[in-house]
Amino acid sequence: MSNIAEESLPEEKRSLNFIEAIVEEDKLNNKNESRVHTRFPPEPNGYLHIGHAKSICLNFGIAEQYAGKCNLRFDDTNPEKEETEYVDSIMEDVKWLGFQWDKEPYYASDYFEQLYEWAMLLIRKGLAYVDDQPQEVISQQRGTPTRPGTESPYRSRSIDENIDLFERMKNGEFPNGARVLRAKIDMTSPNMHMRDPVLYRILHAEHHRTGDTWKIYPMYDYAHGQSDYLEGITHSLCTLEFEVHRPLYDWFLDQLTETSYRPRQIEFARLNLSYTVMSKRKLLELVKNNIVNGWDDPRMPTIAGLRRRGYTPASIRAFADRIGVAKRDNVIDVGLLEFSVREDLNKTTNRVMAVLDPVKLVLTNYPEGETEWVELENNPEDAASGTRMVPFGKEIYIERDDFMVDPPNKYFRLAPGKEVRLKGAYVIKCESFEADETGNVQTVFCTYDADTKSGTGPKQPKVKGTLHWVEASNAIDAEVRLYDRLFMDEDPAGHKDKDPLEFLNPDSLKVVTHCKLEPVLASVMAGEKFQFQRLGYFCVDKDSVAGKPVFNRTVSLKDNWTRTKGN
Repeated sequence: MSNIAEESLPEEKRSLNFIEAIVEEDKLNNKNESRVHTRFPPEPNGYLHIGHAKSICLNFGIAEQYAGKCNLRFDDTNPEKEETEYVDSIMEDVKWLGFQWDKEPYYASDYFEQLYEWAMLLIRKGLAYVDDQPQEVISQQRGTPTRPGTESPYRSRSIDENIDLFERMKNGEFPNGARVLRAKIDMTSPNMHMRDPVLYRILHAEHHRTGDTWKIYPMYDYAHGQSDYLEGITHSLCTLEFEVHRPLYDWFLDQLTETSYRPRQIEFARLNLSYTVMSKRKLLELVKNNIVNGWDDPRMPTIAGLRRRGYTPASIRAFADRIGVAKRDNVIDVGLLEFSVREDLNKTTNRVMAVLDPVKLVLTNYPEGETEWVELENNPEDAASGTRMVPFGKEIYIERDDFMVDPPNKYFRLAPGKEVRLKGAYVIKCESFEADETGNVQTVFCTYDADTKSGTGPKQPKVKGTLHWVEASNAIDAEVRLYDRLFMDEDPAGHKDKDPLEFLNPDSLKVVTHCKLEPVLASVMAGEKFQFQRLGYFCVDKDSVAGKPVFNRTVSLKDNWTRTKGN
C-alpha cells in the first residue's frame, strides 16, 4: 500500500524512473535519431478508467518531458465489441486530462491493407501458414510452459496453397472460425506466445470505420508492433502483462522491416487500486446489469465517472505522479487518490453552507420578520476568491446530528442548556426543543446574544462548538447524492473462488432529497464544485434543473473509511 503522507519530491531532487533512464540513454546514444515518440493505444470497446489515466499521463508526459510527440491510436481490430461512442468518449477523456495527441487520431484499421501485405510476405518467406483447425484444438496443441507444443498438420502446407487460402479468407469465402493464419516460429519455445501464434482470424462483422470491407482481422500482437513502426514510435510503453509478448513484438519487426529505425517495447506495472475493479469486462457487466447508472456513474472508476463525481484533471495527474512508475505490480491505496482530490479541491473550491438533514432552529429573541446579512469568505486558501453575503434570520436550519437531547461527555455541539457559535454569526444557547411522539426532534428553540456577532461584537465568549446553518426563508431545496466506494472488499477481484460483484457496497449511494442550501447555490451550473462546510466536497450533477440543483459528493473532508467501514 502507498503511504498517503508521502509527497512527490520536487522535480530537481527526484531521481529518474526506469523509463526516463531508458529514454535518456537512447537519446545519448542517438537511437532513432534521438527522437521521442510515444503512443496511447486504447481499444474502443468501453470507457477508459483510472488505470488508463495512469498510462495516458505516462505516455503523454514522457513525450512532453522530452519535447517529443505522442499519438492517440485506436486498436480497432475487434469490430464485434467496438463502437463509435467509445471512440468519442476516449478522445474526450484524453483532452479533459489536459493532453493533446499529435496530428489526427490514428487507427489500427488505417493499416489493414499494409498488414495484409506483410502477412502475405510472411507466407512467401515460409513464415506463416493457414490452419484449418478450430481454436480449441490449436490451444491444446500449444502444450504447457513445461511441455512442448505439437505442430499443426497444416504447418507444412505449400506457399502457393497458403497464399490461395489466405486470399480466399480475405474475400469472405469461409465462415467464422473455419481457418486462421498462424506465424511459423517454434512450437518448442519456452515462451508460449512464440508457439505459432495466430495472426488473423475470420470475422464477418461490421466495422465502425471500414464497414464490411474486411472479412479477416489481425490479432493485437501482430497489429501492435507494426502500427508502432508505421507511425515512427520510438518507445512503446505497455503494461507488465505484455512483457512475455515482447519477443513476438521483436520477431515480427525482424521479419518485416529492414530500416535502422526500430520501436522499442517497454513494460511498466499497471495500476491496481484498492476497493476497485479495473476489468473492462466487469465494468461492462455493472453497466449492462444496471448495478450502476451507466459508464459515467460517479461510483465507477471510469474517467467519465470520476469527472461527473467532481474529480479534477489536476488531481488525477498529481495522483499519477505520486504513484510513479514501477516494474512490479502492487496495489495502491485508493485513499491516495482521494487525498490528491482533496488537496486540489481545497485550493480551488469556494466554501458554502448546506444542511443535508435539516432540523429547524428558532431564535426566540430575534426580531420577528427581520433579515440581516453576514459576510463570509469564499476560500481561505485563495486570497483572490473574495467574500459573499449570506442571509440570517429568526429561523434557520441546522444538521440533525448537530443537536442531541442527552449528549455524552465532550459533546461540543448543541444540546439543552449548551452554547455554540453559528458560523459567521452569533453565539446561541439552547433553551428547549419539541419532538414528535416517536422522539424525533422537530424544532429547537434557542436565544442568541446580539453582542456576539462574529468579528464585530465587543463580546466574544469562548465556545467549543461552531455549527454551519442555512437561513430558512431564503434556503433553496436540493437533491444530494452521497456516493461511497462501490466495493466493500479491499481486493474484490483477488478472490479466485468468488465474483467481485459479491463484494458490492450496499451503501455506495444514498440519495437525500430534503437538503437546504444557501441561496448563492440557486443558479449553479453542471460541473461546478464546492466545499460544503464540515461535510465534504460536492459537484453539481448534469441532472440538475433550474431551481432544483443536484449535487454529487466528490469526497469527504477526510478519510474516515478505515474507521467506519474497514475490517
